[in-house]
Amino acid sequence: MQFAKPLPEYLVRRYAGWKATTHAENKAWYRRLADEGQRPRAMVISCCDSRVHVTSIFGADQGEFFIHRNIANLVPPYKPDGLQHGTSAAVEYAVTALKVAHLIVLGHSGCGGVKGCYDMCTGHAPELEEESSFIGRWMDILRPGFERLKDGDEETRTRDLEKEAVLVSLENLMSFPFVSKAVENGDLTLHGLWNDIGDGTLECYHPASGTFDAI
Repeated sequence: MQFAKPLPEYLVRRYAGWKATTHAENKAWYRRLADEGQRPRAMVISCCDSRVHVTSIFGADQGEFFIHRNIANLVPPYKPDGLQHGTSAAVEYAVTALKVAHLIVLGHSGCGGVKGCYDMCTGHAPELEEESSFIGRWMDILRPGFERLKDGDEETRTRDLEKEAVLVSLENLMSFPFVSKAVENGDLTLHGLWNDIGDGTLECYHPASGTFDAI
């Protein structure tokens, strides 16, 4: 493949530093991970946004979380149509093979994907309405959340839509038979979180009150 290029030098240097320090000081741990396989207690579905650092937020060790990232941390509805579904495949593997005990959907402030959905649904991003737009068709998943937004200014409604992305994903997760069965049997719990990147706060969704409250 002639289009592939060598790794940038700054990444080569960073790898060499990691191999000589972190890996060298924890060889037994890495060997154990390799030999025994992964046994994560939780799956986290988060956004691709480079500012969202799941392991740092929770101080997690390698092998502790099964992490899947996509645009706007969305989960599509259950749709066994024989086509290729990356997020659905990750959920299936986590629940049926790894048997995680917790499944967390983590949203965040300033989400570009959510803003794109807001602009599309308000008629300000016609390019996302094109059938050829991968982003637009992915953000269609969030349209039900947009339709639930209350009146208000754009900043407030966009932030509310970020939290709707979490709720829509939780609702769609329950459409997967193996997820709903695990939840009903008490083998799996679902959690919705929203992180404010600027001030570092983390809010958790409480079904009883229907609100996101700071942890």
